[in-house]
Amino acid sequence: MVWHLPLTGRLMQRSGVRIAILIIALMLAVAGAWEVYRTLAKDHVPTDATAQFLAQYWAHPLAPQGEPPPGFSSLEASLAPESCGACHPEQYADWRTSLHSHSIGPGMLWQFRVLSQDESNSCLRCHAPLAEQKALMALQQGWTNAPKTPAPAYVSSDLHLRGLVCAACHVRRHQRYGPPADKPNAQDAQNPAPATGQPHNGFIAERAFQDSRFCATCHQFPPQGRSLAGKLVENTYEEWRTSLAAGQGLACQNCHMPGKRHLWRGIHDRTMVDKGLRREMIIKRISASRLAVQAIITAPGVGHYFPTYVVPKVTVTLELRNSAGTREIARHVIGRTVSVDMDRELSDTRIPPGGNSVVSAEVTVPPGANYIEMRMDIAPAEHYVRMFESMLERNPKMDPATQSMLREAIQKAEATAYRLDDLVVAVPARLGESQHAVAN
Repeated sequence: MVWHLPLTGRLMQRSGVRIAILIIALMLAVAGAWEVYRTLAKDHVPTDATAQFLAQYWAHPLAPQGEPPPGFSSLEASLAPESCGACHPEQYADWRTSLHSHSIGPGMLWQFRVLSQDESNSCLRCHAPLAEQKALMALQQGWTNAPKTPAPAYVSSDLHLRGLVCAACHVRRHQRYGPPADKPNAQDAQNPAPATGQPHNGFIAERAFQDSRFCATCHQFPPQGRSLAGKLVENTYEEWRTSLAAGQGLACQNCHMPGKRHLWRGIHDRTMVDKGLRREMIIKRISASRLAVQAIITAPGVGHYFPTYVVPKVTVTLELRNSAGTREIARHVIGRTVSVDMDRELSDTRIPPGGNSVVSAEVTVPPGANYIEMRMDIAPAEHYVRMFESMLERNPKMDPATQSMLREAIQKAEATAYRLDDLVVAVPARLGESQHAVAN
């Protein structure tokens, strides 16, 4: 038996609420996989075989797994992450700490209560892409074309809530796929086909897992995808392709999966951001009481725009500190800011690969000891907070359960914010003197 959703029907929305997330859902359903990978294949691929493999591997919607092969144990057949972790404990432990394992939560679930099934499936395309996950979500949401039979034993009851699970990237029709071993033996090199007699018949080694285009299915819109101000809303792969990192042969996986670890750290991770940035401050006394202050932020360790997507924001604040207290002298937001309805770009101050962001100010200082402090506050989910709060304000008659999910989503989004260590520089005492300091 193949257990999945029938590909029929379109549901009406459960409420009359018109929300910005409809636009986001539609942005994701913009092109077939063949067109995406055919476009990405131009001029910068090692072989056409990689693009062809990826186009088939990520052909959406993903096909259901179907019946497990004869002789598979329940552990081998299971799509649950814990089952994979039984033999791959390090990868499972890493995955549990990653955003991939949290790609379904209140921030997504409230949307499913007001979107149609087709619109919701556009979100699930990346957040929980397995056919079996979509089927379980249909049962939970009460969508009309949900399966009429119970889930088979290899589909755990909470699989739809586990996010981007191991099987989403590694399993197709119960066949396991993965990158070649670091030190393959001669037999592996000659025969990458499944190996009967090994657990789950071994795996098929495929170099596409080491290629940045593997990530592009969810981190790159095709040329005809949604754009604002003439720029694709999601353009991370193309940003990387023109970067120094790409020129040096560094793929997405080199930074976000070092040593093949399943971490996928990014803007949400303080250590990752701190490593990727260089913060510099130059202070010059230009008169007896006046200073010229310049803060320069570069991203030499980032292989794409910083930040790449419309959701995060980085706020740089310069403050004067002395015995009288602390006062702000300059503030600058780094990021791509769009309207909550995702229909207008308001500003784009991101740092491109090889570029910088400069914050300058002149300030009068009193006699005595003075210090200039650079603060950098990271809000990885700024757009979500703004959008979710707008949804509550604009839709006061939203049902209590959906409102509760929205409030929980706001709390979780706000909790992702953090601050890098401050860079503090003493003001030079004599006219013409400068002070220079660098973090990272």
